Amino acid sequence: MRRHAFLIVFIFAAFIFALQASSPGQSPAPAVQENTAPARFAYGGNAAQNPAAFIGNLIFLPVRIDQGKPLLFELDSSATTTSVDPSSAPNASASANAGAAVPNCVLALPGVELPMRVLSVVGKKDFGLQMGIPYYGTLGADFFNRLVVVVNYLRQTVQLYDPATFTYSGPGKTFPLTFAGVTPLIRAKFELSGHKSLEANFEVNTALDAAIVFSSAYTEAHRFSSVHFKTVVHSYPDLDGGAKIFLGRLKIFQLGPYVVEEPVAAFSQASPAKGSDPDLAGTIGAGFLRRFTVVFDLPHQRMILDPNLDFNKFAEEDMSGLSIVAKGTNLRTFEIVRVQLGSPGAAAGIHEGDIIAGIDGEPAADITLSAVRDLFRQVGHKYKLAIERNGETQEVVIEMKRLV
Repeated sequence: MRRHAFLIVFIFAAFIFALQASSPGQSPAPAVQENTAPARFAYGGNAAQNPAAFIGNLIFLPVRIDQGKPLLFELDSSATTTSVDPSSAPNASASANAGAAVPNCVLALPGVELPMRVLSVVGKKDFGLQMGIPYYGTLGADFFNRLVVVVNYLRQTVQLYDPATFTYSGPGKTFPLTFAGVTPLIRAKFELSGHKSLEANFEVNTALDAAIVFSSAYTEAHRFSSVHFKTVVHSYPDLDGGAKIFLGRLKIFQLGPYVVEEPVAAFSQASPAKGSDPDLAGTIGAGFLRRFTVVFDLPHQRMILDPNLDFNKFAEEDMSGLSIVAKGTNLRTFEIVRVQLGSPGAAAGIHEGDIIAGIDGEPAADITLSAVRDLFRQVGHKYKLAIERNGETQEVVIEMKRLV
């Protein structure tokens, strides 16, 4: 393990934790239709570069509420509305009630301001547990509907443009979007071993760290069976609440002319919600979008994709068989909540409830959850883990190997 890699993530994490830790409850977001006023760009311009923070595949932008201190808001193309965590809302103690909202404020990002007649107050109580960083807020549909958002996943940059003047002249391909509520849908083709090629709609969700997730309603309707292709049982804290899922590789996944071979897909086992659309196959997350520079031009109901140098990169998933959450005041207590049978984690003798106190001599206090997960995607690597169990610490060696 390289010490400087941990130093980078530690410096960034220290900035986040210095802002304000949160432990919110879940509050319902009111239906917001009022936030339609155009964005205001600095100096009468029509574009702004933003110093985005990428954690895993997720994107966070610095936001000030009425010129308050900057908070990192998650970019979420599936969110009904832009919202702030109760603990970060102005007059937080008065705004933490269910259904509360901050009226008539301005969200200021570097180079651009968004007037908000209503800013919803919504908490995500499990966000820190699942992602290993505090939650401050979300940039949702009323953000995307007033800007063109260009995400360069390879360079980890975000540009914002005025939709009234935006033009695109690059080599990327344009895809028309439809919508399920506020969530954009894109048409894709895919093929699994033992099944014919299929075409279906997928939600586009920038706040999903995974690549492709199939809904149980769709797989049941089309009689997908793991008998016909290799899958493994796994779980991720941010998918289906950490419940069992199946992971498998598709033969291909295709968006227009862009064909990706053998991407990893997750197959949800959660019971379909009442009224689920069996023709909606699932969700494309940031784990797949990262292969492109993506232009989210929702005001014109389109998305533009331009492949980057990672387009044909072989997708690697967790190779430890460990499902890990972050706990403690600084989210540096890494607890094992599930161990996959037959995995390297099980072979190393790791148990549910164990705490990872360090990796290769680096204490957990110097590591982020995202960094741990990245390490456990490195095929063939061996790590010495300091494991705390029942008040005692022991060292185990775990060797990564592909599970799917």
